[in-house]
Amino acid sequence: MKTVISLSIIAIASVLAISSYGDTNQEAPATETPENLSVATFAGGCFWCTESDFEKLPGVHKVISGFSGGHVVDPSYEDVSKGITGHVESVQVYYDPNVISYETLLDAFWRMINPTDNEGQFIDRGNQYRSLIFYETEEQKTIAEHSRQLLNESGRYKAPVITEIRKFEAFYPAEDYHQDYYKKKPIRYNYYRFNSGRDQYLEKIWSDDLHLKVAHEKTGAQYSKPPDDVLRKTLTPLQYQVTQEEATEPAFKNTYWDEKRDGIYVDVVSGEPLFSSRDKFDSGTGWPSFSRPLVPENIVKKEDFLLLLPRTEVRSRYGDSHLGHVFDDGPEPTGLRYCLNSAALRFIPVEEMEAAGYGKFEGVSIG
Repeated sequence: MKTVISLSIIAIASVLAISSYGDTNQEAPATETPENLSVATFAGGCFWCTESDFEKLPGVHKVISGFSGGHVVDPSYEDVSKGITGHVESVQVYYDPNVISYETLLDAFWRMINPTDNEGQFIDRGNQYRSLIFYETEEQKTIAEHSRQLLNESGRYKAPVITEIRKFEAFYPAEDYHQDYYKKKPIRYNYYRFNSGRDQYLEKIWSDDLHLKVAHEKTGAQYSKPPDDVLRKTLTPLQYQVTQEEATEPAFKNTYWDEKRDGIYVDVVSGEPLFSSRDKFDSGTGWPSFSRPLVPENIVKKEDFLLLLPRTEVRSRYGDSHLGHVFDDGPEPTGLRYCLNSAALRFIPVEEMEAAGYGKFEGVSIG
């Protein structure tokens, strides 16, 4: 059972637990990987919380709460919570790699946990609640180690980032009553989460954009977002409205919708490379459209409700510019259509790329 803060909270939580935990012998869900989906396994303390956070990401199809990293086959929640099996509370994330990358999952994971704490997470103490990344391939291992290194060098934490990266061996789903707990028992879940201190800590750590600036400087990143007063002087009114205020330019009356030259498209704010003419296609919409990013890690996807129905917004990582949206009605092999605003982009023809500092992309800029 989750640890709580005070005697009064313990008393209330105990009453809630009696009515919410119920039958502990229900069947656990199957964990077969659905077709066309990839799987990633993370441990970040209470799996109710990490499951909830991952399931909100575009491109994530489902998340299963369970246990990994221990020495007992098919352990029960009761035994894991006692710390006698060696397992940690974990989640398996089933995601569409054409919509969300493993790198983006890692970025989200760091924003769910305290990676400097190896004795638990927030109010939940013990090895069974520590944070881990379980990799299934050498590629996942390399990406995870690089992501951890960048976070360690960012200066965001006073203590070192010590989240372990370990080879995946087995995952055992938790009992059914733990799955989608935040949906089944929202009052109990919200009560626990607030009193765990998780969100208060994360808001404090991640609310200051100065950390991002420090990270860019320490890792040698050359792309960054200028101050607002500089943007107002250097961008056209339309460029500012699109990138900073999420406006949409007119279809067929924008700079690049019919651009056919070879080259790359970069963020008009930060200059970070985003898309290539190689992946550009005529979608018939009147906006520049691409089937995939040139540098996937420079693309951030967020769900928005500006038109009431949910859409997936596309933003640049370093410039935090609103670029447009991504839809699943594009051409093969990705099936995606990144529908962008020309005003958020700057086109660099292939013959100018070397002089502009983008020479390394010349080989992938031919349409």
